[in-house]
Amino acid sequence: MGHAEENVGPVVMDAVMSPTLTDAQWARLVAAGTPEDVAAGDYVFRTGDSRYDLIVIESAEVEIVRDALRWIGEAIITTMGPHTFAGELGLLNGQGAFLSARVTKPGRVHRVTRAQLRDVMNEDDELCDLILHALWARRESLRTGPAAMTLKFVGTTASNDFLALRRFAERLDLVHKAVALPPGDLDTLDTHEITADDLPVAYIQGEPLKRATPGLVAEQLGLSYQAQADEIVDLVVVGGGPAGLAAAIYGASEGLSTVLLDAVAPGGQAAATSRIENFLGFPFGVSGGDLIGQAILQALKFGVRVYAPCEAVALTRVGTDVLDVSLSDGRIIRARSAIVTSGAAYRRLALDRWEDFERSGVHYAATPLERRQVQGKPVVVVGGANSAGQAALYLAAGGSPVELVVRGDDLRSRMSSYLADRLADDPRVRVHTGSNVVGLDGNGMLESVRIDTVGDVEARGLFCFIGADPATSWLPALDRDAEGFIRTGTDVGIQSLQDWQRLGREPLPFETSAPRVFAAGDVRRGSMKRVAAAVGEGSSAVASVHRALAY
Repeated sequence: MGHAEENVGPVVMDAVMSPTLTDAQWARLVAAGTPEDVAAGDYVFRTGDSRYDLIVIESAEVEIVRDALRWIGEAIITTMGPHTFAGELGLLNGQGAFLSARVTKPGRVHRVTRAQLRDVMNEDDELCDLILHALWARRESLRTGPAAMTLKFVGTTASNDFLALRRFAERLDLVHKAVALPPGDLDTLDTHEITADDLPVAYIQGEPLKRATPGLVAEQLGLSYQAQADEIVDLVVVGGGPAGLAAAIYGASEGLSTVLLDAVAPGGQAAATSRIENFLGFPFGVSGGDLIGQAILQALKFGVRVYAPCEAVALTRVGTDVLDVSLSDGRIIRARSAIVTSGAAYRRLALDRWEDFERSGVHYAATPLERRQVQGKPVVVVGGANSAGQAALYLAAGGSPVELVVRGDDLRSRMSSYLADRLADDPRVRVHTGSNVVGLDGNGMLESVRIDTVGDVEARGLFCFIGADPATSWLPALDRDAEGFIRTGTDVGIQSLQDWQRLGREPLPFETSAPRVFAAGDVRRGSMKRVAAAVGEGSSAVASVHRALAY
């Protein structure tokens, strides 16, 4: 089951991972911390520490260690000497330590707490850039070495539960390893004291977490929301798509203490888009995953506290100036304002056996994860908008013959002309307009799809892009249109006269029928349902937040 250690030596720290600091930069970084004398054999932080410090090494030597796991001994990742600092990206996103730092030569270090590190990054642009680049580069370098064994997923290639774990880890940029087993090759499980019913399994520091879910893994890693005593944040953003990320980044960069929540993982539908070609500044296109990854890093830079999976289930007012956002696990986030960017839930086809294949063949995204599952195998894509067209081309480029099923008679009625032209010219894609998927078949896994105009076609994957419904059922008190989209600004029709008279104003742009509660992106009535527009709405909503908080 792939327990053998990868044959990878210690990480060689390059100039990005271990930058050379000027005397002035060094003095400023040391001044932020607390000095501590250490002896050989001391640990300055250990695997599993929920809160640990950036360790600035003045005269000691420290080795970074992947601790021994059940099936394998410890591994030395790298050794760090004077005028360097030990730590990685988990310092910014709240993740507990997954490596240990052990002193090999005595000397002096300086501990910079996470709060002190945040102050340094907010107040010192030079150090911020150096530290952020170093922490990010270290995270990237750890992906292919022994550190990845600290979080290991095991599941079957046909399992959407296994896919959800991998998507969660990749969206949150977690160092991990995934072992995908063919459904018919589970004989090795017995030797590892697990059964097929236990899959997917997450090995966290070598300990198995059976029937793992992203929520259970997040809890174990310290990525679940933990409120500080009597804390009231300035802004809570519910939904981690482009609108939510933009709102959180702009809010935090302008001094608002900001929490970002997402029920699954940051990125929303944009992260599931294989190629975005009409986003400003990317003439050759950009994958949704790359765009969202950079946005999350930017959010961490400005101090946004990102929590996922973390589902909001209710929003209530406490007094006149405080909002309570209730989470599905019973915890409550107290905030002075909120921006709802919860997006929309994928629509399903009303077909027999749909649920049977949702875990083994039906997909709502076409990213490298999904493409690897169907590489070279025939697939069906359903939908007539840009997301469906982009998915069809992306899957075809991966070697899959594609049947694109479009309910409308004209491909160009909802799809950009450049995409329609490329689909028409691609011999690997067959377009069926005026058509519908009417049946699914397979023994355990999806094997064929029935299209009403052509009959049964072989398919190992069905990719569904038929739109989404706004995720607003948890907000019954807000004014919404007949389809559930939230009304904002001058579009608000139902208001509590008493609330607005007390404030002496009407709803601001992007403000909902509830004061200090805003909405942006796909969840808002009248939004353009485009990535660039969502980014603009999220950032613009923050301007209204500032105005609302000033009243």
